[in-house]
Amino acid sequence: MKKITLKHFIGVFLLVSVFSLSYFKPLTSILTIPKKIILFEGQSYEIDKSLPVTARLSNDQAITLSDKKDAISIDGKTAGKNELILDIAGFPIKKVDVEIIDDFKLVPGGQSIGVKLNTIGVLVVGHHLVATEQGRSSPGEEAGIKVGDIITEINGKSIQRMADVSELVQSAGEGNESLDLVLQREDKTIRAKLTPQKDEAEDSYKLGLYIRDSAAGIGTMTFYHPDTKKYGALGHVISDADTKKPIIVKDGQIVSSTVTSIEKGSNGDPGEKLARFSPNKEVIGNIKRNSPFGIFGSLKGNIQNELMDEAIPITLSHQVKEGPAEILTVVDGTKVERFDIEIVSSVPQKFPAIKGMVLKVTDEELLKKTGGIVQGMSGSPIIQDGKLIGAVTHVFVNDPTSGYGVHIEWMLNEAGLNIYKNNNGERKQAS
Repeated sequence: MKKITLKHFIGVFLLVSVFSLSYFKPLTSILTIPKKIILFEGQSYEIDKSLPVTARLSNDQAITLSDKKDAISIDGKTAGKNELILDIAGFPIKKVDVEIIDDFKLVPGGQSIGVKLNTIGVLVVGHHLVATEQGRSSPGEEAGIKVGDIITEINGKSIQRMADVSELVQSAGEGNESLDLVLQREDKTIRAKLTPQKDEAEDSYKLGLYIRDSAAGIGTMTFYHPDTKKYGALGHVISDADTKKPIIVKDGQIVSSTVTSIEKGSNGDPGEKLARFSPNKEVIGNIKRNSPFGIFGSLKGNIQNELMDEAIPITLSHQVKEGPAEILTVVDGTKVERFDIEIVSSVPQKFPAIKGMVLKVTDEELLKKTGGIVQGMSGSPIIQDGKLIGAVTHVFVNDPTSGYGVHIEWMLNEAGLNIYKNNNGERKQAS
């Protein structure tokens, strides 16, 4: 029989102790405290003090501590960094990096907007057959051109719109010459050569391609920055209806729009806002970026929603709470209204992602009008405790009362509104 030594006994005791502590709820609550906490100036963060925990700072910069009966309060004093050390019986058990950043405010949106995008080059959205004397074929498809390709050059000439293509095609066809095409295919540059064929029915030369140079739709304004007039809207990328691929934007414009009716959502059918561009088609801003987090650019001036026209604070992803919130959106005409929702879950995200929150519509009036979340509602700002926390992005197809939201800090990154500072006092992008 193997002799059990004191060394073995101590090892087994420590192993059992570790496993026991891992199931001790007060300790696990301390261990689940994030490794880094980011707050705005004037904000506080409380750590539950279920155990006899003491807290200390590595220096006297940026934050102060308030030792309460049931919690340790971390209070943001000035922009800067510090380290919080949690001790039990004099032994350090947790170190937390704390960063305090400048107060940052945005004006929430909610307005219905019309979106007009101009692509880089012309987008190939399909193939068609050309009826020639020799038969029916698609020169473009035979040349290896795919749906989703963007034609940026023909015979060395930059292509901006469909009219540029038509002129070159007719000229080459009449001279029985081939065309040298430069295509953008995702992140690759592709070259192709093809000869236009004469369509006997239309008596004109064709490439056998369906192409498009612009796109239009509606969505919802999320926010704008009162000083720079930079804005964010939609909360998700705009993709081409035919290719299902993100549209690569050259530029674009946003205009005011009016909601004319609602196609109510139901299980399997998310519904839709039907809207038209405002009659004067006055451009209220430009579009510089179409990203996974929405569209971004600059406004010509301030715009109002008549509910919350003053800048309000924002909430970072780790500060969003499960529970009541509200959205701002338009369901009739141009009037922005408040509607109640519930934040079902929220994931504190270290890296940008578009589905950071799950939300559920609880407002009886909105449910009666729309059935829940409908297309065109994307970008509707989400407000919680008087702070802007994100935007509506997607609806659950099988449950239109529920959907996803994106955290506001990722939209700010895309808009070029960086809320963090480097050592020189200049703003830097979140990481």
